[in-house]
Amino acid sequence: MFEAPSIIFAAAGLAVFAAALLPKLLRNAPLSMPMVFLAAGMLAFTFIPALPDPDPLQYGEFTTHLTEICVIISLMGAGLALDRPVGRREWSTTWRMLGVAMPICIVALTLLGLGVLGLGLGSALLVAAALAPTDPVLASEVQVGEPADDEDETERGEDEIRFGLTSEAGLNDGLAFPFVYLAIAISLLGPSPSEWFVSWFATDVVWRIGMGVLLGWLAGKALGRLFFSARDSVRLSGHSEGFVALAATFLAYGVTEMLEGYGFIAVFVCAVTIRAAERTHGFHRVMHSYVEQLERLMTVVILVLLGGAIARGLLAGIGWAEILVALAFLLVVRPLAGWIGLARGKTGPRERIAIAFFGIRGIGSLYYLAYALSKGDFGAQAEELWAFIGLVVAMSIVLHGATTAPVMNRLDRLRERKAVRQTGDEGKAPKTPI
Repeated sequence: MFEAPSIIFAAAGLAVFAAALLPKLLRNAPLSMPMVFLAAGMLAFTFIPALPDPDPLQYGEFTTHLTEICVIISLMGAGLALDRPVGRREWSTTWRMLGVAMPICIVALTLLGLGVLGLGLGSALLVAAALAPTDPVLASEVQVGEPADDEDETERGEDEIRFGLTSEAGLNDGLAFPFVYLAIAISLLGPSPSEWFVSWFATDVVWRIGMGVLLGWLAGKALGRLFFSARDSVRLSGHSEGFVALAATFLAYGVTEMLEGYGFIAVFVCAVTIRAAERTHGFHRVMHSYVEQLERLMTVVILVLLGGAIARGLLAGIGWAEILVALAFLLVVRPLAGWIGLARGKTGPRERIAIAFFGIRGIGSLYYLAYALSKGDFGAQAEELWAFIGLVVAMSIVLHGATTAPVMNRLDRLRERKAVRQTGDEGKAPKTPI
């Protein structure tokens, strides 16, 4: 019989090769890389008994830190990829999704958790806060590509669907954190606002968000100067070392967390600030490419382990109520909230539908749940929470993975045809609402 270490090494090698090949092979197929690796994990842990049980409850601390690292790396990649300068009008789609759609999702899912799933207030709010953000990791297939290093490309900018989903995913992970902390506070102190509101609002909302934005901006400014404006001997852009993006990620995140700010917000703001320091330098692509490859490898590991946990019984307690709530959230609540948030905005009807629908749930949700369970007191509902969030993430991977390529490819073709008809010049076609 083969021993577990040799099996793991062989499987890791195959997984790395697959991670390199699958994105290109599946570009036009109703199948995504996350779907493949989730299924691979389920098969591997079903038919290879020697593999250890990847129970997220048993390995809570490992799960927390593994998903945490994957998310912050993804946030750096998302920020570096955005070509559009930050502004009220330029990012209006983002502000609408953050200020309207996400709160609607949190309120609706909290009510569903209370009324249909029978969860306590703290547990229902935790589920809602964990599932409300669009995932920056698994949403990569509907996000912008690599950063532009040509002035004309930068001026044309990203199409609104990919920009909206990328910028939303970059910020809403951090902005959902106050609600996670609120769920933790309720689990420890009870539902009475008098017990937690002042401390929660002052610390978890005002201070942590403010420090995340401020320290992320300061780190981005300092690193931008080091990358692009320092003297030749220390200017990092001249060395084309992509791993400095990882250093920037950990630096911004670590310092912000030390000062009790939201590191997720700091990492994304840092990346956007670095991108703004010099918009046409090829070093952005070098850093983004390195981050993207590392993110893909970590995503493979997490999805295989999630598939293994499902195979070993993670969803054993799931019933029809949980399935119906999961479907309602993915097919009704999030699309409707996104449509309401984008109403009267600058998006066209097809863009609005696509942004509202492709609110992919994933690694960030797993991190929030693991983190909250380590800090709060959710009692015997921990297994139920893992089962439900695992179900929603798995359903999102399948649902959105099967529809991403066909829908986005069709929208791209429609956009190109409309732009060509409007300008008569395909090479200079603007990004128009569809």
